[in-house]
Amino acid sequence: MKKELHIQQVRKRFGKKEILKDVSLLFAQGEIVSLFGRNGSGKSTLLKIVFGTLKADAIQLTINGKNIPPRDIIPNQLIGYLPQDHFLPRHIKVRDVIPLFHTGGDDQDRIFRAPFVEKIATRKIGTLSLGELRYLELLLVAHLEHPFLLLDEPFSMIEPLYKEVIKEFLLSLKAKKGILLTDHYYSDVLDISDRHLVMVDGVCKTAESVEDLKRLGYLQ
Repeated sequence: MKKELHIQQVRKRFGKKEILKDVSLLFAQGEIVSLFGRNGSGKSTLLKIVFGTLKADAIQLTINGKNIPPRDIIPNQLIGYLPQDHFLPRHIKVRDVIPLFHTGGDDQDRIFRAPFVEKIATRKIGTLSLGELRYLELLLVAHLEHPFLLLDEPFSMIEPLYKEVIKEFLLSLKAKKGILLTDHYYSDVLDISDRHLVMVDGVCKTAESVEDLKRLGYLQ
C-alpha cells in the first residue's frame, strides 16, 4: 500500500509578518510534486516545518490518515530533507563521508556505483564543484529509508550535466518515495514533476501549466 502524506492548516508568523496563512497539500509515494513561489513566499519555511526543524504556529500531519506529531518525523525516519544550504564537512573525503550516512554495505554500494561518484571518491568535499556537491548530498539523503523526501533547490547553480543526472535519479526514486521539491529552475522541475503547486499569499494553489504559473504571478 502506498503511503500518502497530508499536510494541513500550516500557519507560521515571524513577528508581525504572516508567512504561511493556511497551507494544505498532499503527496504520495509514486509521484513528484513541485512547489513554486517567489522569494520570500514561504517555500523553505514550509519544508523546514514539515521536516520538524522549525516550529509552526499550527500544523496537522497525517500519513494514511494517522496523525503524526512533528517531533516524531526525524527519529522515526518518516521524511528525508535536502536543505538549501550545503551541509557536508569540507575537509572529509567523499569515500569517508558516505559511511557516515549509510552503515550498511548495500546502501554504500548503491552510492559508490552511482554515476560519477567513482571519479570523485578520493577528493575532499571542499574541492567538489557545486554540481558534484549537490549531487552527492542528494544521493546521501535520498538513499535513506524515508518514504517521503523534501528537496529545497536541488538544481540551483549546478552544471547542466548534473541536472540531467539528478532528473534521472529522481524519476527512478518515484517507485518508492513521494517527493516534494522546490526550485527556481522551473523548466527542470516541470520536466520531472507530476503535479504543480504555487505558494501565493501564504497559501498553496494548483497550477496545471506554464500559463497558470504566469496567472498566479510566479512567472512574467
